[in-house]
Amino acid sequence: MYVQAVPLLLKHPSILAVPLLAAVMAVLINAAIAPLMTNAMGGIGAGLFGILVQLIYLWAFGIAIIQASHIWRGRRGSFDEAWEEGRTKFGGILLAAVGFQFVVWAASYIGSFFGGAFGLVLGIFAAFFLIYTIPAAAIGGMPGSLAISASIRAVRANVTGSILLAIVFFGLWLIVPVYLPYVTVHLSQVLYSLVMAAYEALVLAYMAFPFAKQYDDVAFRGLW
Repeated sequence: MYVQAVPLLLKHPSILAVPLLAAVMAVLINAAIAPLMTNAMGGIGAGLFGILVQLIYLWAFGIAIIQASHIWRGRRGSFDEAWEEGRTKFGGILLAAVGFQFVVWAASYIGSFFGGAFGLVLGIFAAFFLIYTIPAAAIGGMPGSLAISASIRAVRANVTGSILLAIVFFGLWLIVPVYLPYVTVHLSQVLYSLVMAAYEALVLAYMAFPFAKQYDDVAFRGLW
């Protein structure tokens, strides 16, 4: 499905629309709004803007997953259909995103009492079991705590596939950007931010296909 996702993405470039919008909003928040609102207070509140950016990304990912699921199922897979369905599920996706953020933060915070490294490990462990939270809300129609429970069941139904999914997403989202500055070294800060925004949108659009496919494959089995 990782290979099949490439031509599907090229055939349906409209799936990039909401992730690209989210990435541009993230650039504006991080580069303009957050410093303006927090510098006068010595940086207090910057973490809240970071949470807001993550919620925007998770919501955009949910819309992309809806469109990817339509495409996998042989439907027209238009942006309009995905947007309309995402609009009706907005509350559920948002609650699932908040729940994901809170559980991962809580796990990291509790783990930090036993040492910084343990907090990081516990946070990663929590994020792994919550990896299907957004798909569960976006294409499973399960908001909040129900999406979290559905994610845990789905991970248990296919641990190996979930580990591979997590590794691919982690590599594309966190590892590859480490090396991007070497490629974009001659770009201005503004252009670099736009390139990063385009890359992050591309990753979300591409990964929406394996996330949608994997969740559809394991969701039913995860009930047993």
